[in-house]
Amino acid sequence: MNIPVKQASASTISCSNCKACCCRLEVLVISDTGVPEEFIKIDQYGGETMKRLNDGWCAALDRETFMCTIYENRPWICREFEMGSYECIDERMAFLS
Repeated sequence: MNIPVKQASASTISCSNCKACCCRLEVLVISDTGVPEEFIKIDQYGGETMKRLNDGWCAALDRETFMCTIYENRPWICREFEMGSYECIDERMAFLS
């Protein structure tokens, strides 16, 4: 179900109908939530970020379902990114426009 960007609101957005726009953001791994090592990239300063593939999406994102394959072990920042929040809506509008 595609919701036109202009009509998207907190009440119409859910992880099952979104196109995982937040999964294109840089995600720092700042706490131990059990993210598997194969999804972590070490940056030039030794910091850990979620690995992104050549298409720009998080490596843990299932490209068919747009759902997180490590949801139970997702980084703290992903846990705090609130579905339907103004940040969510802003990212959705920027990506889908």
